[in-house]
Amino acid sequence: MRCVITGGAGFLGSHLSDLILQQDHEVLVLDALITGSRANIAHLLSHPGFTFRECDVRHPLQVDGPVDIVFNLASPASPPVYSRRRVECLLINSLGVHHAARLALDTGARLVQASTSEVYGDPLHHPQVETDWGNVNPVGERSCYDEGKRYGEALLTALRLEEGLNSGIVRIFNTYGPRMHPYDGRVISGFIRQALTGEPLTVFGDGSQTRSFCYVSDLVRGLWLMGTSDHPGPVNLGNPQEHTILQMAHYIRALTGSESPIVHEPLPADDPARRRPQISRAKEVLGWEPVVGLEEGLQHVIDWQRRTLGATKQPA
Repeated sequence: MRCVITGGAGFLGSHLSDLILQQDHEVLVLDALITGSRANIAHLLSHPGFTFRECDVRHPLQVDGPVDIVFNLASPASPPVYSRRRVECLLINSLGVHHAARLALDTGARLVQASTSEVYGDPLHHPQVETDWGNVNPVGERSCYDEGKRYGEALLTALRLEEGLNSGIVRIFNTYGPRMHPYDGRVISGFIRQALTGEPLTVFGDGSQTRSFCYVSDLVRGLWLMGTSDHPGPVNLGNPQEHTILQMAHYIRALTGSESPIVHEPLPADDPARRRPQISRAKEVLGWEPVVGLEEGLQHVIDWQRRTLGATKQPA
């Protein structure tokens, strides 16, 4: 098969490229390099089945030759980045989704849309199940990302119902692993960077808010299974093991052998209190569940940051 990955030079996209190439399929990565990086795909550039093209999904996408699956992963997902690029984030998750869908319709391909657990907002039900409608503040600090992803889901649903688009929506819960930028602004990458550099570990609020962390190899396997299925979704992809943020800070500090203090700062606006996916649908329709344990996954990230941290710059 030939797969197109928009945003394929990013954290998730580069790992998905690895998985697809390992199965002897072809990959065409389209990426504007806004938050993606050539460094993430440098090891793939000489692979005969891999092609990279720099382009922006806010413009119509032209791809020569056959396409079997389009994985639309194009979107800033780092809070510090999308909070500085709010309009850009909304356009990528509206125009960009439309252009990825048009590519799939034109080529007869299946489209997999990377949505997010953020569509649930500060959830009214726990754990989060796909039938929940969410509790998002449309004019809040995070709305450019949360509402952008919600709109993307609505647009694909309309195209599926009106034009027969073969699409599948996955709602991705907190994912971590090597190649996630140390200054990404998300919990695990930030805590490990702070622990390794001797900075204080920053916990927002009292740290009682919870998240569920899925290792990247598990997540991209779920994306691939969604690509080769015919289910429209949405399907939650995430690890149902729930941890408080304060627990994670202590755990990472212990794993790294760091003596960094833990400091508390005010909780950001609209920060969800709890996050845990119900993954019964993923088990049933995809045969998917995570297998990588937390300590194993964290050690991979710690080892990767130890090798690369000195050459890493903060994102623009």
